[in-house]
Amino acid sequence: MTDVLACDATAAMPETPETEFGHSTEGFPVARVVDAGFAMLPAHDGGHYLATGWRIARPLAEWRRSDLFGHSGSLGNEAAFRAKVLEHAEHLREKRALGRTEIRSRSRTPWGVSQGATVYAEGVESHSTARHGGFKLSAERNRKVHALLRAEVGWYEEDCAWAIVAITFPDLFTGFERRCAERSVKDSWPDAWEAIFGVVLGPGESYEKDRRAFHEAHAGDWIVVSAVASEHHKGFVECVATPGGRRGAGTEERRFLVPADEYTVGRLGFVIDPSRHAVYAGPSSVIGWQRGTS
Repeated sequence: MTDVLACDATAAMPETPETEFGHSTEGFPVARVVDAGFAMLPAHDGGHYLATGWRIARPLAEWRRSDLFGHSGSLGNEAAFRAKVLEHAEHLREKRALGRTEIRSRSRTPWGVSQGATVYAEGVESHSTARHGGFKLSAERNRKVHALLRAEVGWYEEDCAWAIVAITFPDLFTGFERRCAERSVKDSWPDAWEAIFGVVLGPGESYEKDRRAFHEAHAGDWIVVSAVASEHHKGFVECVATPGGRRGAGTEERRFLVPADEYTVGRLGFVIDPSRHAVYAGPSSVIGWQRGTS
C-alpha cells in the first residue's frame, strides 16, 4: 500500500507534525506538513487540484509552481484544500502512535525479492520490491480474514488487496487508511462487502456495482473503447465503439465522429447516440485501426 499522497514520514517525525499554511510567490495556496508540501493549483477546466512536493526547504512565500508535481485529486475551494492538508497531518500523528517498525528483508514475494518490510504487528508485514509490493499475513492472521476475501497464500498486493488487511485488522491502521480501505473494498468486492456487513450498496457506493449496472443497461448500445481527436475533422473526436463495450477477437467495431465539446467519458464510459453521432468511414486518426477487426 502506498502512503498518503505517495508521501512517507521519516523516523524523526515529531510527536505533533508541524502544519503551515500560506501563499506562494505566485499567489496560490500552499501548505507544509513535516517534509510534505501541498498546493492548490488551477486546472484546465477552470477548477483546482491538489499538487504535492517533497522537502521544499524555502519558506512558503518563496515556493513556485515548479516545486510541485502530481495530481492528487480535484479541489472545490480553499476550505477543501485545508481539509486535505489537515487530514494528512492527522494521518501522520496516528501513524507514529501505531509504532510500525522498518526491517531489512530478503524474503521472496509474488513480485520479486523483498527490498525491505514494515512490521505492523506480529504476523502482519508490508513488503516492497523493485516492481510492486504488498502485505504478508502469517497463517494465524490469515485465518482471521473473511473467507470471501481471503487469499489462501496470505499475500495481498498493494494496489487494492491491501484494503482487505486493513478492514480485517482496523486497529493497525490510521483513520485515513481505514476510510480508503472501506472505499476500495466496496469498489472492488461489493458482493463480499454486502455479505460480510449485511448491507446493500446503492448507486454511487461501489464502482464495480455501478459498472455492472451500466453495461447491463447499455448491453445493446455502442460504447466507445478508444478515441482520439480527429486530424481530419477539426472539433470532432474519432471514436471506435463496440456493442456493449465488449472487446476481443471477432467483436464488431464501428467508428463515429462525436463533437469534442460533447465527448466526456465519465467513470464508466461514453455511449454513442446513433441519432446524433454519425458513423464514420473516412481516413482514420486511430493508430493501427482496421475496419472489422478488434
